[in-house]
Amino acid sequence: MTARRVAPRRPPLPVLIPAAIGVALMTVPFVGLLSRTPWGELGSLLADPFVAAALRLSVVTSLAATAISLLIGVPMAWLLARARFRGRALLRGIILLPMVLPPVVGGAALLFALGRRGLVGQWLDRQLGILLPFSTWGVIVAATFIAVPFLVITVEAGLRSADLRFEEAAATLGASPLTVLRRVTLPMAWPSIAAGAVLAWARALGEFGATITFAGNLEGRTQTMPLAVFQALESDRDAAIAISLVMVAVSLAVLVALRDRWFRVG
Repeated sequence: MTARRVAPRRPPLPVLIPAAIGVALMTVPFVGLLSRTPWGELGSLLADPFVAAALRLSVVTSLAATAISLLIGVPMAWLLARARFRGRALLRGIILLPMVLPPVVGGAALLFALGRRGLVGQWLDRQLGILLPFSTWGVIVAATFIAVPFLVITVEAGLRSADLRFEEAAATLGASPLTVLRRVTLPMAWPSIAAGAVLAWARALGEFGATITFAGNLEGRTQTMPLAVFQALESDRDAAIAISLVMVAVSLAVLVALRDRWFRVG
């Protein structure tokens, strides 16, 4: 039996007016960006070495951050969704903390932990010769730190909504915990894992505060697209607009593609 669809009603004026103001507030800035876009020069602007280097670095570092987020984020999400232990709420809060912290605070925390004189960074430098700040790997670490909570919270929600009876049936039939995870749990959670990975990638692609604090803004080495926009606004507005337009298009595409993960579309 199909649910009866309710005919759409005309919104009352006290709802319509503030909603229209809100839509205008969210839309006008992007219209302003489009109105200033030099469409005739867009191709040459994006092919400029300064812009191309930032685009290339952003793609490489965001994909690397997404891969690392998957590697560590899915196990963390499983732990939060399936395991029962004291302090789980505190652990979840720590894992998700970068979502609500100002990114520059996250970058400062990374610097104090992984910098040359940081808690762990001094050991990495002295024992292994690894120096993360002001390097491409520093960009990847900063992007991962900010992006991984978005994957964890998405995958955890997917695992919590999965039907546990399938996992219990597989275990009853003699499947090992690893087999249950590989053959039952992960396939059921795959839509959430894919959604979380795309969301983490989009967040890594747009990361600014933690990156500039921890990795700096070195052209061709740590200067991603958001950092290039920041620099270009002072010298080349057209290049800044071109890069901004690319990031808006990518972000909008991600949000539209993931709409069914958050709400049902009629």
